[in-house]
Parts: sequence; structure tokens; C-alpha cells
Amino acid sequence: MASVLIIDDDRVVCDMLSNIIQDMGHSVTCCHKLASGLPEAAAGKYDLVLLDVGLPDGNGLDAIERIQKAEFAPQIIIITGAGDRNGAELAIRNGAWDYIEKPASVHDMALPIMRALQYREERAALGRCAAAPKLLVLDGIIGSCPRMKGRFELVAQAANSEMNVLITGETGTGKELFAYAIHNNSLRAKKPFVVVDCSALPETLVESILFGHVRGAFTGAEKAREGLIKQADGGTLFLDEVGELPFSVQKTFLRVLQERRFRPLGSSTEITSDFRLIAATNRDLQKMVHEGTFRHDFLFRLRSFIIELPPLRDRGEDIAEIAKHHVAKLCERHGIGLKGFSPGLMEALLTYKWPGNVRELLHALERSLAAAFHEPTLFTQHLPEYIRIDLARHAVGGAIQPHNAADGEPACRETFPSLRAYRENMDRKYLMELITVAGNNMREACRISGLSRSRLYDLLKDHNVTNCSQANF
Repeated sequence: MASVLIIDDDRVVCDMLSNIIQDMGHSVTCCHKLASGLPEAAAGKYDLVLLDVGLPDGNGLDAIERIQKAEFAPQIIIITGAGDRNGAELAIRNGAWDYIEKPASVHDMALPIMRALQYREERAALGRCAAAPKLLVLDGIIGSCPRMKGRFELVAQAANSEMNVLITGETGTGKELFAYAIHNNSLRAKKPFVVVDCSALPETLVESILFGHVRGAFTGAEKAREGLIKQADGGTLFLDEVGELPFSVQKTFLRVLQERRFRPLGSSTEITSDFRLIAATNRDLQKMVHEGTFRHDFLFRLRSFIIELPPLRDRGEDIAEIAKHHVAKLCERHGIGLKGFSPGLMEALLTYKWPGNVRELLHALERSLAAAFHEPTLFTQHLPEYIRIDLARHAVGGAIQPHNAADGEPACRETFPSLRAYRENMDRKYLMELITVAGNNMREACRISGLSRSRLYDLLKDHNVTNCSQANF
């Protein structure tokens, strides 16, 4: 018998769902507000939570992550009277089992409940039968928030298959580390892991680099060369920044994915390579398909299995763990005593938005350690200047203060920005300040921000910063 929790302020719906669940032979508890429902869910005694979106004291979608923090996190089904496509996408991305729009028939309600409970039972049975479950090798990946735990489960699933994997996420989120983790936990772990940086491939030599060539295939080909695809034989081929792969090469590569056969430049004979493909990108490939700059059939092949990595700003609870782990490694590498963190420094790390994500955080910590090399404690003063400037600017009347519901309504409710508008405004401000701090030097801007050159150009163009500042990179 399973235990189900319903969090919904509509008592008629609660009664209907309770009858459905009890007829299945399961127990059910009803709460009508998040204030009472979240403590119940956190107790870890429920297998399934049916969660409404529009509750009197909050939005159910915002509560998904809190529910998943329970030690034995339940499955979650969102039920809402105001169906919204963006809400449905957000729910599924955050780990919900299903998203159901009210009013729905008894059958429409019962079927996902039955499937979710069946799934949970099978997973529990598998856990009981597994005498020694395999521990994932996650070298360099730090994080314990619910979103990261979900990604680790996807790594395990991908490692146990041979499907093509597409890893998406902003620059600096650790896409290559995740690709390497999939490889290290797969049956190919002892074989080569070959990285192809598609953004750095010279267009005139890309086919030679990927497929190899025979002697005399072109001017300067004085000897035969094995391509990267062949070097990955038996192992994993990682296409980093696959969105930068020239359009002309995508069709050729498509056949390689289908047949695992190809012909080196200048050769009359095809050769084979048994590789597993993992690709990564920080670009919207579906948008590129619509723009005609990326092949739809190639994208279809790439995304057999998708892992989307969250930005660091959405996993703030991991920042302290990442910072302490990385500083400890740096101190050991340099043979110096372990550094302490002042409260002010930790507050600064948690306040800053980290547009360059984990990569930017690690660079900032390395800079801080260099500045405090002989000092026992890291302070805010040791952080890179551009971060301290950003924090100081936002501390002087630039930041929107958190609103406490007990204080009444916000003073300017009608003009309060949407989250998207606020983030876009903050991104634009960051880019403009980045240009100033970097002295209009593109290489320095990339180093400071942790962004690749192509990604930084895209952001400058999207936010019209280049035209605004007349920056000459």
C-alpha cells in the first residue's frame, strides 16, 4: 500500500482524488495550503504528492524543489486549473512526473497516479535486490542540491546505454566534466575519450582533422594522419560546442553516426570506428534549425538522450561546497595551509550571480588564493576587482530588495518587472561593465567572464551591447 499526499485548496478535487486513490487500495492525506503540505512532504513518508499550482499561500511549481529535498523524495504530479505550456515545461524540467490540467476525467486522473506508483514500486524493488549498487565516479563534479542529484541519475542512465547524448547548458556549467563522467562510468571507461572542440576547428581542415587523410591527399599532406573519429575507436567521441560544427560537415558526419564508417580524405577505402558519441552545446540548436544553420536530421541523431545542466545561480546551495572543495585542492597543490573563509566572503559568493557559472567561480577563487597566498583567511577584498565592483554597485540602491508578505503589498506592483525582464536587464548591465573592466579587450573579457569568444559575441549581440558601447574588440 502506497501513501499519497494531496496539496490542493479545492476540497471537491481533494475528495475526488481521495476516492480514486483509496479505491486503488492506497492511503491518502489532504492539505489545503503549502504551509501545512510542505512539512508533511518533507517527512519522507509519502510515495506520491499531487500538487496544485495556484495555492492560497504560494505557487506549487516553486515548491517542487523543496519537496525533492526530502530524504526519500516522492514522485510529484502537478494538477492545475490554469494549464500553461511554460508551467508544464518548468514542472517536467524540475522533476515532476506529470502535469495534469483540471477538470479531468476520473480515468485521466487515475492513469498517471497508477503509473507513478508502479514506477516507484519497481525502483524500490530494484533497490532492495541490488546487493552492491555501483557508485558513480564523479571526479571534479561537486553538488548535492536536488537538481544536481537528478542530473547524476541521468549520468548513470546514460552510462548504462550506448545512446548518443546531448549535454546542454550555459558556458561554464561543466558539460565536459559530465561527458567524462558518462564515459568513466560506462563499459568504455578504459578506452580513449577524445575531445573535439568544434569552435576551434579551422573550416578548411575540419574534414582532415575529423576523418584523417592519406599521404598526398592535399597540398602539405606529406604523410598519412589518423583522424579524431578513428582515434575514438572503442571509446567515446566528445563533440564540444557542437553548434559550431560547420553546416557542410554535418551531413557527412550524419552518415558516420548511422554507419560508423567513413573514408579518410584522399582514400578509396572506407574504415570503421566503434565510438560512442557525446555532444555538448551552450546554444539553442532548435532555434538554429529554424534559422537554417543546423541540420534537423543531425539534431535528431544527437539528442537521443538529453542532459540539461542548471546554471550556478539556480543551485546556490552548492556554492559553499564547491568553493571549499576547490580551495582545499588549490592549497594542497601549492603546498600551503588550508585557508579559512570569512563570513563576508561567503556572503559575497552567495550574492554574486556568476554569469560564467562554475568556471567563473573557480577562476575567482584561484585569483583570491593568489592574492591571499600567505594569509590564513580569504576575505572579500581578495576577490577579483570586477566582482567587488558588481557587488558594490548593486548594494548602492541598484538591487531589488526581497519582499516580505507580512509587510504588505510592494509599493510599485504594476511596474514590478518580470523575472525574464529583470535577468535580461542584469545581463546587459553585466556585459556593459565587463567591457569597461576588460578595457575593451576581448581576450581579457573572455578570461574574466569565463565565456568562450563565440558565446560572448552572441550575448553582446543579443543584448545590443556592442552598438551601445561602441566597443572595438
